[in-house]
Amino acid sequence: MRRLSSLPAVFVLIGICVSGATALRAQNQNYAPPPDLEAIHVPYDLLLDTYVRDGLVYYRALQQDRGKLNRYLAVLAGTQAADVAAWSKAQQIAFWINAYNAFVLNTVVTHYPIRGTSKQYPANSIRQIPGAFETTKHTAAGRTLTLDQIETTILGGYNDPRIYVALGRGAVGSGRLRSEAFSGSRLEQQLAQSTQQFATSPQYVRIDQLAGKTFVSPILSWRGPSFIAAYADKSFELPKRTPIELAAVGLLRPYFLPAEEEFLKKNSWQLDYLTFDWQLNDLTGGRP
Repeated sequence: MRRLSSLPAVFVLIGICVSGATALRAQNQNYAPPPDLEAIHVPYDLLLDTYVRDGLVYYRALQQDRGKLNRYLAVLAGTQAADVAAWSKAQQIAFWINAYNAFVLNTVVTHYPIRGTSKQYPANSIRQIPGAFETTKHTAAGRTLTLDQIETTILGGYNDPRIYVALGRGAVGSGRLRSEAFSGSRLEQQLAQSTQQFATSPQYVRIDQLAGKTFVSPILSWRGPSFIAAYADKSFELPKRTPIELAAVGLLRPYFLPAEEEFLKKNSWQLDYLTFDWQLNDLTGGRP
């Protein structure tokens, strides 16, 4: 595999300091971008390949080497709206997912280490940064937007709710941040993989047959109308179920184990939402 996630665990668990950051960069000297990756995303792909492992980020090392990130942000800001409009739908989606995730990384490293005082969120949470999602503006493709505006106004317009589990919101509870950039040519495969990782991880989905409950990430409730439109198939033999319950089954059903499938068919379960984990997805010094 091309990604460094396949390296021995000593590299994954290395404590990040100046020497640690140097070691990470040294391992990436043989980096080669995928041949089908759009050239615009190569700097970002290199950054992710270097500093992201299993959805977690070496934020301290990235902060010390943020030139890679700054170069990509400059590329996003310099991209013209007319150019993006001329791309395929898949290329447009890949561009905006990459932009969103890069802006999240920039927000975190600009304030890193985060030491907030709000009792509502963990001390290191991106939510401790005032206006991180709602008011801080970012520039891409001739537009100046907040993270919330990118997610709802732009990405929401593509009518594919799998996008929402591909967004790394700078939190452990967010969709798993990939160690590679999204690309137009591989978008379908990448979104399918992100959805499978989401559906099969107890961090996002849990079925408790003893309690009679199906627990899912609140991401489904945050973007309920999108998931309902795409996945609430009423042909399922689950009478008296709400649209969001049908959507949850429609999204997750391809990944259920046989025993889980039988449990759901009995139609006596309750849908409940997991608590979203806003702890920073920081791998510096060890896993959260």
